Amino acid sequence: MPIKIPDNLPAANVLENENIFFMRAGRAYAQDIRPLKILILNLMPVKPVTETQLLRLLGNTPLQVEVEFIYTRTYTPTHTPQDYLTEFYGTFKDVRKKKYDGLIITGAPVEFLDFEEVAYWDELSEIMEWSKSHVWSTFHICWGAQAGLYYHYGVQKNILDEKISGVYLHKLCVRHEKLFRGFDDEFFVPHSRQSNNRREDIEKIPELTILSESDESGIYVTANLEKRQFFITGHAEYDPYTLRNEYERDLKAGLNPIVPKNYFPGDDPTKEPVVKWRSVAHLLFANWLNYYVYQETPYEIDTIG
Repeated sequence: MPIKIPDNLPAANVLENENIFFMRAGRAYAQDIRPLKILILNLMPVKPVTETQLLRLLGNTPLQVEVEFIYTRTYTPTHTPQDYLTEFYGTFKDVRKKKYDGLIITGAPVEFLDFEEVAYWDELSEIMEWSKSHVWSTFHICWGAQAGLYYHYGVQKNILDEKISGVYLHKLCVRHEKLFRGFDDEFFVPHSRQSNNRREDIEKIPELTILSESDESGIYVTANLEKRQFFITGHAEYDPYTLRNEYERDLKAGLNPIVPKNYFPGDDPTKEPVVKWRSVAHLLFANWLNYYVYQETPYEIDTIG
């Protein structure tokens, strides 16, 4: 939460230059508080796993957050029972008349398909278009980031010869951006994908800013800061054993997967993985909720858009 200081305190300029978050007294007195409304479009097959990963991070904040889940009506997942979906999920038709402070669009295991070949692409496109007038800030993750960049800005994904799997060192491309307040100059994030977006394709779009990248795994965070759209290629939300489970799954399937890099000590899969990204995950989601949703969203949620 921000510190509250007198309106004309000279220290404000110093704090601002040091990227310390504060709120002037006048704004603090005028501020009303209500629960944040966050919608999650969960495109992953085993939905409870992704739910837990995201809720763990959304819940690590003093803010009150109300979460709703939806799945795609045009494609029913086969790894989650219908009874579970009926009890805990809605579809787009259930929420399309509502407005939300934030929307999270997850990844999906469909990266080898062209976007238009994905069974629910038309429905996802409708949701992404709807988000521009019904959501204050949108957080796209992994394939969801590629889908968002393609739909909103025409940025194509690129299939790689080898899967990017492991925990990679990242750096900041833009200093003093609120999304990275509290981050070290270098930090680790898990990735698990066999496609990427090329830097040169993103740089052609004036509205987009590359905020973070890795020398090994490529672009990590791209944003349209004016529209509060974020496109995140990595998986800071991953559990300690997610990469190991994926590796063992692919091994049993005879896919000859690479050992996730920088994950097992000495890259030895018989050893216990080392978590290097937990603090990054909590900071990333807390910063998004606080600075781009809570601090900026209209109190009257119906005025969004």
